[in-house]
Amino acid sequence: MNTLTLFELNSLVRQTLELTICEEYWVCAEISELRVNRHCYMELVQKDMHGNGIIAKARAQVWSNRWSLIKAMFESVTQQTLTPGMQVLVKAEITFHEIYGYSLNITDIDPTYTLGDMAKRRMEIMRRLEEEGISDMNKELQLPRLLQRIAIISSASAAGYGDFCNQLKNNPEGLAFKTQLFQATMQGNDVTSSIIAALNAIAAHLDDWDAVIIIRGGGATSDLSGFDTLELAENVAQFPLPIITGIGHERDDTIIDLIAHTRVKTPTAAAEFLIRHQKEELDLLESINLRISNSISNLLLAEHARLKLLANKIPSLFSMIRKHEEIRIDRFVSMLGYNSLRYIDTKKNDIIMLNKQRALYTQDFLKNKKIKIEFIENKLKNSNPERILKLGFSIARINGKAIRNIQDVKEGDSIETTLASGTIKSTVTWKRT
Repeated sequence: MNTLTLFELNSLVRQTLELTICEEYWVCAEISELRVNRHCYMELVQKDMHGNGIIAKARAQVWSNRWSLIKAMFESVTQQTLTPGMQVLVKAEITFHEIYGYSLNITDIDPTYTLGDMAKRRMEIMRRLEEEGISDMNKELQLPRLLQRIAIISSASAAGYGDFCNQLKNNPEGLAFKTQLFQATMQGNDVTSSIIAALNAIAAHLDDWDAVIIIRGGGATSDLSGFDTLELAENVAQFPLPIITGIGHERDDTIIDLIAHTRVKTPTAAAEFLIRHQKEELDLLESINLRISNSISNLLLAEHARLKLLANKIPSLFSMIRKHEEIRIDRFVSMLGYNSLRYIDTKKNDIIMLNKQRALYTQDFLKNKKIKIEFIENKLKNSNPERILKLGFSIARINGKAIRNIQDVKEGDSIETTLASGTIKSTVTWKRT
């Protein structure tokens, strides 16, 4: 029996590989681990067709003289950094070391393959959202007429956050806004979880806010993968307040850009959007107020002219009455005497009453117009969307998703019901269709 030491066996394997496999191969795989310490070290895996189990695994490395070139080229094309979970197409040499064993020495990477996989994942997320019937839920919300109370999700150290606040505070219209920062991580592995946590904190006090702003400007434009997850998209799509995104990247839209109520390019543009919306609403209210004032003025002028016309007719009417009464007095004075004088006094009193009735009619007319104006104002107030939840409406959710069909609920499910005054958690014991 031919006996070999382990070193001899490993050397034989290395020599066999070097003799039989001497070319490079393009390899499709998923990055499961990645660390950089001058050189870049990865673990590549392939999962089964359902994505549940690993069917192949290999160590890989990119030596420092190649890593800086590959990294720069990949980020320039994809606007993303290489991170665990990405599908990649790499060109690699097969190597075997007596101590470290089998590994792949990566010499090149095809960024277009990763771009295709990223686009495929985005399409899959959008398909899931459409199947759940929530892709347009946030877009369908109506922006409040007065958009003043703004909840901000961002990092306090982000340059974009400071730009947004300065633009809003120093707006040329002198408009006042109430803002509060809900701190979140805007790059790296914690983007999704931290933004969801901020949304939950805002949802606990919905009545305090008119809209939510998610801004990020100032961070690395190559690190946007955290904004392209199904979990974050579901939370944004179903959030009960309008969400405006200004993530600060010009080239691509993230998933939450696509399903949020309004998408602008930068934090500064988000502030300009709020200022413009507020200015347009105030201009509209001023226009309505001016039209109401003009209508009242025109009505008053018309009534004043009508009353003046009536007043001008009174002397001639009084003169006619007096002449008529003088004839009656001359004809019947001898017959009526004292009673005729009383008759004249009665007619004079009738004229005085006519003047009083004229004044009362004017007052009643103006009062009726005032009532109509107050009715219009109350109607405008009652149409305010903020009153919807306070009128008794509620939102029921299961696992964070709005319930649209009773078939989505089964006995034993835990349900959260959001009311104007708070949230109720309950368990389904029975249901009826």
